[in-house]
Amino acid sequence: MRANTLKEIWASGSAAVNGWLTVPNGFSAEMMAHQGWDSLTVDLQHGVVDYQAAVSMLTAISTTGTVPMTRVPWLDSAHLMKLLDAGAYGIICPMINSREDAEKLVAFTKYPPIGTRSFGPIRGLLYGGPDYPQNANDTIVVFAMIETRKGLDNLEDILATPGLDAVYVGPSDLSLALGCRPTFDDVDPPAAEAIELIAAKAKEHGKIAGIHNGTPKAALKRIGMGFQFVTISSDARLMASGSQQVLSAMRDGMPAPNNSGY
Repeated sequence: MRANTLKEIWASGSAAVNGWLTVPNGFSAEMMAHQGWDSLTVDLQHGVVDYQAAVSMLTAISTTGTVPMTRVPWLDSAHLMKLLDAGAYGIICPMINSREDAEKLVAFTKYPPIGTRSFGPIRGLLYGGPDYPQNANDTIVVFAMIETRKGLDNLEDILATPGLDAVYVGPSDLSLALGCRPTFDDVDPPAAEAIELIAAKAKEHGKIAGIHNGTPKAALKRIGMGFQFVTISSDARLMASGSQQVLSAMRDGMPAPNNSGY
């Protein structure tokens, strides 16, 4: 089966740099994948991506060595199984609040006897290789999002769940849950303390900690905290910021309009 290079990066002690896809287009996904991200996550929770678009985006990512991942809309077996069947090598699931939620997540993403995933890998077999059924359980990575007060309160129980590879922090939702401003990087003190706690507890339990960031500076700081999976910005945000930089440079360099009437 095709190796999951995220696991290789983590085994070496390094951090993986993940990109985020919200634009429902195979060409834009392919363009992002060719830039050298370690992984790209197709967002079906808050992006405008549906299942059909996700399949074309996963296919496009597969033209490169970038690891194809998805964030599912919810803890729902149908979404999880279909996206794994479509070739996702990593799953991020939102709003995991308890050990029971984490156990369901593992069960829905693993074949028996470990879990209850139904068999029918379709494109997963094409991407992963003919021995996909024998090795999928050990190859695919599964992230539980910690972004609620209840999830934070149950953090140790969630991290102790067998078969769970990692946790992923949504700073904005976690901030809201703690009565703070919703933001990625410059979070308020209660959220900052919670983020540091999640990184420390994940390390204690031998799990990978991941987090969403707005800038490379913030991502590098969080790698220093122990996070080994950092998302930076998104395709839509990068498109907007790149356009803003070009237009700002043009406007700064253009001569002022002549309003003299001559």
